[in-house]
Amino acid sequence: MTKIIGNPTRYIQGPKEMERLCQHTANIGSKLFILTSPSGKGRVEAAIAKGQEESDTIITYEAFNGECSMSEINRIIECVNHEDCDTIVGIGGGKIHDTAKAVAYYAKKPVVIVPTIASTDAPCSALSVIYTEEGVFDHYLFLPSSPNIVMVDTEVVVNAPTRLLVAGMGDALATYFEARACQRSDGSNCVGGKTTLAAMALARLCYDTLLENGYAAKKAVEANVCTKHVESIIEANTYLSGIGFESGGLAGAHAIHNGLTAIEATHSLYHGEKVAFGTIVQLVLEQADMEEIMEVIDFAQVVGLPTSLEELGVDKTKTNEIMEVAKLACSENDTLGNMPFAVTANDVYAAIMGADALGSDI
Repeated sequence: MTKIIGNPTRYIQGPKEMERLCQHTANIGSKLFILTSPSGKGRVEAAIAKGQEESDTIITYEAFNGECSMSEINRIIECVNHEDCDTIVGIGGGKIHDTAKAVAYYAKKPVVIVPTIASTDAPCSALSVIYTEEGVFDHYLFLPSSPNIVMVDTEVVVNAPTRLLVAGMGDALATYFEARACQRSDGSNCVGGKTTLAAMALARLCYDTLLENGYAAKKAVEANVCTKHVESIIEANTYLSGIGFESGGLAGAHAIHNGLTAIEATHSLYHGEKVAFGTIVQLVLEQADMEEIMEVIDFAQVVGLPTSLEELGVDKTKTNEIMEVAKLACSENDTLGNMPFAVTANDVYAAIMGADALGSDI
């Protein structure tokens, strides 16, 4: 039985790191292709330029079109080749990260991931989630290695909307429970092996860090300050969850998220907001201890994560739509197969409705 754990080569977190981007990347490349949104460029360009003055680094910026689809990936590869850049840098949120990683893989270049928000656990992983141009989940692209560098400027993250940090907590909330399910089923993780003791410890630490620091971090970010609670949650959302999910494995929560993408009303929600509800569904599906289920629901409600279909914008009277969610979650190429028992679409439908009843009843 082969056990594998994946890590980025470097994880860097601290204030004003954006000014040191060129310093951190000097050992891997000198012609950076930075993929970001127009608004993201406005937030980081001056800080990056300040550090660029002390280096020989050449920088090309490209605007992200908004969806991590194969057509967008191919478009950007052409841009990279045209500019003859040697390093891909993704600055922004999860879909930019996944696109940058996919581009680097196909273009055979190193990749640097720079979150400006702590809203997902995508930065550290050797994985890109590919969607259709309409935003519906298409497939996972498993990559041969984690990013060369993951760099988080805490001053930038603190000035992002609070909802994004909370969404990151929702994504991180699933980490321990999905890793536990994979361990119980002897399922494979996202790097092609079985979970290690280290991965399970990081996954559990991720959950404990959320419970201990989540609410205080949310209140601090609302005040635009970076306390120790915020630093802990940034690390939990980005690193602990990233290593924990990838090397622990995915199971029910993310499959439910992928199923929810079939309902257009959920497209306005962040990834982690849907994963948080998916976590509750997974716990109901596996008949977890009720005290544990309520601990998760209580935490989600305290920090402001959705715990019901209504909060997701889903009309629970449209049972056909919810059954489509259940069927998509059970797709062969998704991760419900890592649950430690056989799961049918009817089981998932019942768990969705059961989770909604519990999450609405408070």
